[in-house]
Amino acid sequence: MQKSFTVLLVAALTLSACSSWRDSRANPSNWFGSSTSVDPAETAINDADALVPDRREGGGLFSRPEPEDISVPIAKIDELRIDPTANGAIVYAAGTAARQGAYNARLVRVDSEENQKNGVLEFTFRVDYPEKPTNQGTERSRMVSDAINVSRKDLKNTRLVRVVGQQNALESRRR
Repeated sequence: MQKSFTVLLVAALTLSACSSWRDSRANPSNWFGSSTSVDPAETAINDADALVPDRREGGGLFSRPEPEDISVPIAKIDELRIDPTANGAIVYAAGTAARQGAYNARLVRVDSEENQKNGVLEFTFRVDYPEKPTNQGTERSRMVSDAINVSRKDLKNTRLVRVVGQQNALESRRR
């Protein structure tokens, strides 16, 4: 007990006598400087993608390649409806697939300079089919529908909304 007390007393006196410890790089309290005020970084106030990371070319070590798009336009468009909402409109389309089992129905926007110049908002109604052959079935069993939300910004210069399928297309003009 006497030896440990002596060692502790010698160590305490040695450290207290060494005034350079306060400014030493070995002192953990000196590893970071004091805080300073800086101007905030320029960011948009209402940036919708503020928390979405930027996508990099090539991806990471465990990233998968983009899947191949095997979808095809739906056989026939049966219905096109545009319902107004508070922040734009909902474009609803229903169609008949060529055979049963169609899935992953989606309205894919077609962007072209001609459409923008003429005020046309064009969508292609695309579906995926199973790899294995399926029955054709009744028309009612092949019905597929999808809807997409369109903002007021996109509708601002739009005079015509068109949904295209494999055999036909339906259009709705602005009144």
